[in-house]
Amino acid sequence: MSFHLPRLYPITDTLISRLSHAEQVEQFAAGGATFVQLREKRASPRAFYEAAREAMTLAHTLGVLIVINDRVDIAIAVRADGVHLGQDDLPPERARLLLGESRIVGYSTHTLEQALAASFAPVDYVAIGPVFQTRTKERPHEGVGLDVVAEIRRQVTKPLVAIGGITLDSAPLVIGAGADSVAVISDLLSAGDIAERTRRFLSV
Repeated sequence: MSFHLPRLYPITDTLISRLSHAEQVEQFAAGGATFVQLREKRASPRAFYEAAREAMTLAHTLGVLIVINDRVDIAIAVRADGVHLGQDDLPPERARLLLGESRIVGYSTHTLEQALAASFAPVDYVAIGPVFQTRTKERPHEGVGLDVVAEIRRQVTKPLVAIGGITLDSAPLVIGAGADSVAVISDLLSAGDIAERTRRFLSV
């Protein structure tokens, strides 16, 4: 599908925020976010389905697009706007067949080579990361740095999302290196006022 990738790409985390996915979506939307990923690594598939369905109902009343991390089945079940896949998830080609052309498929990469390969896949955006070290992954990859972001930007024409350890202070540097959007978890959710933090990121 054709869609505009916003400058900020918030990602939910119930452990950091201590809020439900729906409550986080509401806070992101209050700050001006229009595109949110629901990420859930701890709940059962049934619990995540119920939480995602609640978040989807709210999101569509707020005009927010929702993509589901990893789980194509849950994305289909709750009629999400798309899915975000990792290197170990369902291949993008299979996800596209299941979701159709009208929904969003994003894809995580961790090296220049992976990003180049993803540029030929049926995905709507390519994510690169972690840019910096991050604490939101159990087994994080090494930070790729801004130079790799810039090199991918030179070689990949698809919309580029940067993720991993990005803060309000470093976001301008990441955008300056060529990222179209910054995906943020910790620096949004641990700030206290999530809506205000969202507004500040969108003004970068």
